[in-house]
Amino acid sequence: MVSVLLIEDDQRIRQSLAGSLADLGYDVRSTTTGIAGVEEAVTAAPDVVVLDLGLPDIGGNEVLKMIRAVTSVPVIVATAQDDEGGIVRIFDAGADDYVVKPFSAEHLAARIRAVLRRTGGDTADTEIRIAGLTVDLAAHEATLDGEPLDLTSKEFELLAYLAARPGVMIPKRVLMAEVWRQPYGGADKTVDVHLSWLRRKLGESASEARFIHTRRGVGVKLVDPSA
Repeated sequence: MVSVLLIEDDQRIRQSLAGSLADLGYDVRSTTTGIAGVEEAVTAAPDVVVLDLGLPDIGGNEVLKMIRAVTSVPVIVATAQDDEGGIVRIFDAGADDYVVKPFSAEHLAARIRAVLRRTGGDTADTEIRIAGLTVDLAAHEATLDGEPLDLTSKEFELLAYLAARPGVMIPKRVLMAEVWRQPYGGADKTVDVHLSWLRRKLGESASEARFIHTRRGVGVKLVDPSA
């Protein structure tokens, strides 16, 4: 059973999420303050932490840095921010992923599964399936409607990074840092070029997007076109 530490001061949200995640099969512990959350992250050794940024005792970004200083546990940040600057700061502080409020327990559970796949906490499932798209992380292969996609190494890494976070808008600066291993900074045209190539191989274009959607000034996300 996957253990989740929920750091959230809003009683209604905390109880609702904890109950729903428990119904989905997770072992959930919760705290209402940042300091207590850091202590629990060390003593309870959860598989993943879900951290709300708006805590009463200390800023969420500071809590994240404190957790990062003592443990490598995956952290998913819950935030009301969906602008590029705010998202970049979240990743810069050490987050593994984020969800934008409001979100459902089912969406959060999907993010938890994706984070655990990437960090090795869930090795049973190495395939990501979104509609007709399948990304096999172990084989480093992808197929669309059963047909193999002829992807370069970076195209596959970009596709896999986006597919592991379905519906999550990722800033291009974050893609440069995580996929190309470049320092956080201005968005590089390299991302745009690879997105264009990837779209073409997925049988779509920027004007007729199916899987890959962009929002100017915010970022890129991969979605289920049948949803």
